[in-house]
Amino acid sequence: MNENRRDFIKKVTLAAGAMNLPGISDQISESYIAAEKKEIVRVSNLKKPVAIAMWDFSWILRHHRYGEFENWDMVLEGLAERGYNAIRIDAMPQYVAKDTNGDADQEFRSVKGGWRPSLWGNDYTMSFRPREALLEFLPKCRKYGIKVGLATWFIRHGTVRKDIFMEEGGLMRAWDETLAFLRSNDLLDNVIYVDLLNEYPNWHGYDWFTAKMNSLSELEKRKLDNPDANMPEAGALAKQGNRLQQEFYNGFINTLTKTLKSKYPDLDFFASLDSGMDLESIDLSGFNAMDYHIWFAHTGKISGLKEIYAIDQSLDYRKVYSGLLAYWNDNKKTLVEWMDEHLTDISNTSLENKIVCGNTEGWGPIFWFDHPELDWRWVKESGDICVDLAKKHDNYKFLCTSNFTHPQFKGMWEDKAWHRKITSRIKA
Repeated sequence: MNENRRDFIKKVTLAAGAMNLPGISDQISESYIAAEKKEIVRVSNLKKPVAIAMWDFSWILRHHRYGEFENWDMVLEGLAERGYNAIRIDAMPQYVAKDTNGDADQEFRSVKGGWRPSLWGNDYTMSFRPREALLEFLPKCRKYGIKVGLATWFIRHGTVRKDIFMEEGGLMRAWDETLAFLRSNDLLDNVIYVDLLNEYPNWHGYDWFTAKMNSLSELEKRKLDNPDANMPEAGALAKQGNRLQQEFYNGFINTLTKTLKSKYPDLDFFASLDSGMDLESIDLSGFNAMDYHIWFAHTGKISGLKEIYAIDQSLDYRKVYSGLLAYWNDNKKTLVEWMDEHLTDISNTSLENKIVCGNTEGWGPIFWFDHPELDWRWVKESGDICVDLAKKHDNYKFLCTSNFTHPQFKGMWEDKAWHRKITSRIKA
């Protein structure tokens, strides 16, 4: 129990005694002691699955006068009303951390290039204050019964900051300073996990890591520099990088998890993955959970997705969408079998590593948007099907309904009944 709470209990106890209110002081003391002793919930010890919404960096980059996240109380209350009890957000550790000179900038300006609509993140040039935002937002999550998964895409968002993205220890420093900041403000108790880098090792903005991975792909040069080394042939590369790359990214992430666990032993750590990652090539020994993102889109066969992803206003989306639905209806059985097999593999891999699994991004398309000639039928049907497939496995402990649980996707957000139907099944 911290000193402030001890002082508060002492003062209330004395006041109650002075007013001759028998039992009141005991009740207050017991309630605070119970709160202190309550079990800290992490993703690894969840008794029931949570329905999790992926709010990425939109929660902060759309928090302005004309943004859908302008009023955090309103959207968090709306999320809870739809049955969600967890979110995954970008904690912006790359901006919470100090720069290489040891200075902590309080505000950053995110410049929006062009007027092409952003599905996630800011639609306008805006400024954000990451430290203040976390101090205000995280207590509100607790207020509405929303558990928090901290993550990062570690990208620049049109800011001028460059230093930490090119530092060898940039990711480590960013998380260490961010978690220390949150711990000093008693804001880690409602955090169920820390996702150290989005869709590891590929889909993120950590430039130093990407440059290192690229350098290990230059096989011919490395053969010349290391004539006696056992180098793989270019035509015999593994699905997810060559041997040198695999050794590097496995060593890097497990060193990161081990180091941070030694400093924050009560937290769960991992890096999220996506269905481009071969499960056999990733070493999960340092992971407390596996967040593996998968979509029907990753079959690479669904008609029309390339056009929809382009957000090209010159296209006739009536024809595009009609073709997509026709393919889906004709091939649904095969596609569902594909998904079922993959979710079983994910579950089995998690069981082999004695960790829980989940999915914060899925299930039909990766990208979608509101448009007069599109609707959300396929997105909803995909979520409906895949949640049931995942629920066949008891170790699936955190599940999304789609990639589009943000208020900026009006067509999805406004269908409260659908959200409640799926989230109730997830939490059952």
